[in-house]
Amino acid sequence: MKHVRLHGYWRSSASWRVRLGLNLKGIPFEYLAVHLVKDGGEQHQAAYRALNPMGRVPTLEWTDDDGQERRLSESMAILEYLEERVPSPALLPSDAYLRARTRMLAETVNSGIQPLQNTSVVLRVKDVLKADEKAWAAHWNVHGLTSLESAVQATAGRYCVGDAVSFADVLLVPQLYGARRLGVDLKPYPTLLRIEAACNELPAFQAAQPDRQPDAQPV
Repeated sequence: MKHVRLHGYWRSSASWRVRLGLNLKGIPFEYLAVHLVKDGGEQHQAAYRALNPMGRVPTLEWTDDDGQERRLSESMAILEYLEERVPSPALLPSDAYLRARTRMLAETVNSGIQPLQNTSVVLRVKDVLKADEKAWAAHWNVHGLTSLESAVQATAGRYCVGDAVSFADVLLVPQLYGARRLGVDLKPYPTLLRIEAACNELPAFQAAQPDRQPDAQPV
């Protein structure tokens, strides 16, 4: 992979996942900020929609070894591609059952929590349904994190699945950040917090933190 470009937003959990994947795999990349709020959201502008018809982040672009320009969106698809393209260090276990458990834990976040707190969803809850968007998002965080705390008990070591970082950890850390922003009480999730602390000792996780991105804003 050459000339890797990541279109993302500093506080987007999905963009954060891809930053982590690239960092863990040791793949240098150029970061291209897409502001999700400014001027109604740069992700909705025609130039970006040409790259990503869904109008969401992240989008990953690169030049392949044969000179072809490639592009992918959706964080899990990108992580799966990176795992196949750069297999070491592995972010999926070699055991088939543990690979499935890893994907299960990752999808608990990817499918069961994050979409329900996505910017487009909470804005619709607020502006169209005239409801409390933060309460809505917090509810689904509690529901998903409670499930994740229970499910991770079967495989947890230092990280979510044994003692090696996996997709499950890559999705967990950004999600806990999002839960904190919503004021979710994280004390009921001691295993997840312990794993998060272990992850954040690693340089790849430190470099991917939102406040270390070039488009980070004061909070």
